[in-house]
Amino acid sequence: MKIATYNVNGINGRLPVLLQWLHEANPDIVCLQELKAPQERFPVKEINEAGYQAIWKGQKSWNGVAILTKDLEIVEVQQSLPGDKNDLQSRYIEAIIDQMVICCFYLPNGNPYPGEKFDYKLSWIKRLKKRTNQLIDMELPAILIGDFNIIPNALDVYKPEKWENDALYRIEVRKAFQSLLKKGWIDSIRTLFPDEKIYTFWDYLYKAYDRDAGIRLDHLLLSPFLQPMLKSAGVDKHVRGWKKSSDHAPVWIELDKNG
Repeated sequence: MKIATYNVNGINGRLPVLLQWLHEANPDIVCLQELKAPQERFPVKEINEAGYQAIWKGQKSWNGVAILTKDLEIVEVQQSLPGDKNDLQSRYIEAIIDQMVICCFYLPNGNPYPGEKFDYKLSWIKRLKKRTNQLIDMELPAILIGDFNIIPNALDVYKPEKWENDALYRIEVRKAFQSLLKKGWIDSIRTLFPDEKIYTFWDYLYKAYDRDAGIRLDHLLLSPFLQPMLKSAGVDKHVRGWKKSSDHAPVWIELDKNG
């Protein structure tokens, strides 16, 4: 089973890129972030024609998340992260697919640091940890998938010394990521590639993609139940080089649920 995450950076404006990648990669489950489209403008017809069903939570201009499945039943659990009824940003959607809990999210960027946006990021992470702790404590097969807007460590960023006071790399968010791992969540990419330079995002400025001056923001964390099933993983870096592509590349894993 192939499971992927992709920050599309505007699903309607980059729909041809998404459809081309879906046809090429043929994932079974896909989590999308940064739809930048209200609920009624999600391109469900085109997604269905590509062979996928979908659930989604849109938002005008910004944010927005979706889960796509191919030939698998999808049962929606919730469309918002519990813990703050006043938070109306579309950043979280959760579903059960093939007896797995799929948590798709677009964690807040948090810049500029310091400030209200960084404080919101930390409070959002606190709520996320509460929900993910529940999943671990219940020993459920679950995956945390999406754009975490967290660079876990120096190996995951080009010239880390330039990022010390960026909200993506602040020590507070790196510690939060490590606390997820200490609770039992498995960083699938680092499990298979512990020492390799791997990026998932390249800025549009300064020819970052051409220079491979990237960062790793997009992650798939597995609950302990699923770790023995992890067989392979990767980043479809070449998609970032396509015309009118997102500044993120798709990231994927393969699970052998029969192994």
